[in-house]
Amino acid sequence: LGPAGCALKANMVNFWRNHFVVEENMLEVECTMLMPATVLKASGHVERFSDIMVKDAKTGDCYRADHLLEAHLEKALEGKKVTDEKKEEMGAVLRQIDSFGLNELGELIKKYGCKAPVTNNDLTDPSEFNLMFGTSIGPSGLVKGFMRPETAQGIFVNYKRLLEYNQDKIPFAGAQIGQSFRNEISPRSGLLRVREFCQAEIEHFLDPLDKSHPKFKNVKDVKIKFYTCEAQMAGTDMQHITVGEALEKGVLENETMGYFIARIHQYLSEVGIPDENLRFRQHLAKEMAHYAADCWDAECKTTYGWVEIVGCADRSCFDLNAHAKATSTKLVAKQTLDTPVTREVVEVALNKAAVGKGFKKEAGGVTAAIHNMEDEDKLKMKEQLQSDNFKLVVGDKSYEITPAMVTSISTVSKTEHVREFVPSVVEPSFGIGRILYCILECNFKVRENDDKRTWLNLPPLIAPTKCSVLPLSNSPEFIPYVEDLSAALRKLGIPNKVEDSSGSIGRRYARTDELGIPFGITIDFDTMKEQSVTVRDRNSCSQIRVPVSDTPDLINKLCTEQMTWGVAKEKYPEFIGQESNN
Repeated sequence: LGPAGCALKANMVNFWRNHFVVEENMLEVECTMLMPATVLKASGHVERFSDIMVKDAKTGDCYRADHLLEAHLEKALEGKKVTDEKKEEMGAVLRQIDSFGLNELGELIKKYGCKAPVTNNDLTDPSEFNLMFGTSIGPSGLVKGFMRPETAQGIFVNYKRLLEYNQDKIPFAGAQIGQSFRNEISPRSGLLRVREFCQAEIEHFLDPLDKSHPKFKNVKDVKIKFYTCEAQMAGTDMQHITVGEALEKGVLENETMGYFIARIHQYLSEVGIPDENLRFRQHLAKEMAHYAADCWDAECKTTYGWVEIVGCADRSCFDLNAHAKATSTKLVAKQTLDTPVTREVVEVALNKAAVGKGFKKEAGGVTAAIHNMEDEDKLKMKEQLQSDNFKLVVGDKSYEITPAMVTSISTVSKTEHVREFVPSVVEPSFGIGRILYCILECNFKVRENDDKRTWLNLPPLIAPTKCSVLPLSNSPEFIPYVEDLSAALRKLGIPNKVEDSSGSIGRRYARTDELGIPFGITIDFDTMKEQSVTVRDRNSCSQIRVPVSDTPDLINKLCTEQMTWGVAKEKYPEFIGQESNN
């Protein structure tokens, strides 16, 4: 990204913080980008975070199998000799393209005669390719690590600290913005598929028995296009309904998922994604990530087709359970019960001397792991110890538990005044680069009466430069006004650009329009006589005459949406002129 791109991204991220972190009282963290392999093995990424790849049988060039099949079928559908029956068959395959596994993709590639795109050579059989960048940590090179493929795991491993920070209250949300890394098989399409990208992720921890949301009523009337997995499989249309209706019809499973989908929709609308280009598509069952129980993608329609820009997943209790099992640490929340509950639990009494002698420094970890076992596993251990040793697996290590180490394993009645549970997680995950690209494509415009004049319809909220200051000529008399107005705008935190290059005022307006600058202030000869300037709106090209002393505050209100251009036109007299390109 260049200067304008960096400023645009920074404004998007700042608004994201206000829209989510500040509004929802989230706990923002900044975690390491280099993660030990043990963390990502526990989360399932080492074994299952992969894409399916095929190679050119002769040159060895690599291609992502589903993308290659998709491109082949889309091209085949354009053929004039394709029958209606074949078109329907190919269309069904394309609708499910993200759900096919290794063997299914291999069969489809052979069935439709896919070849290597560049050489037309045969392709190898599909194979899985792990998307993480591996590395070693420390000078010995013995500690294996990975560049993080998502920011989420940093939040999960710090769950206990975040819960403590939140005074042990639940629900709460952790948030993180930062770089993630994925070793894409075939990067393409500019910012849409890259190996290093900025993510903004939220992990909302909640009671799995209560997925209501206190603020759902505020968003229940937000209207959204929902594309369910059933509609995708059947080839039917999307449903354009409110979030409240989606919950009532069973399209959405709970209020918390509905609340975040509505808030995501509001964010995307505010930063410039038009409603007609936006939909929420539910993942097909086979497409679901290994950690997800349900998932919806916010997708934007572009010249590349529908592009995923935000994912909203119900990760259930997967991650906390996985890290708890790997570390023998309870990752739970507690709820004080109004009425005590009596239930049957399995308790293990250990021979501390035997455990200490057998495992020495590791005895504490082994003891904790045994006590943290599920009741079902404790009973299995009891049965196993009657005839043999029991193998206890903790992370990468295994320990032999002998009968002499266990005094007793018994089922007892226990009265509980506190309910202990593993929180469920709803995760909105934003690809900042993808959103940025979609904003630029969706907001590239051409003037109705002049197809050579293009402009960017960037919302003032995220525009890199909010206002231009344009002296009508290079007259020295204008310099003090230019400098004073520019300084006053900067003091209010409004990035501005002094546009004093050569060319007519109309041509300079056109240049600022191409940069997406929403407003322009022109200093002319009447400024010295009347102490007023013209303020121009980029979208309508209309202008008003404003006193110099009012101008900085007016621009600030327009940029922060405290005032609309329509209200400004009612307050100040309209100005005609200074728009010619000659």
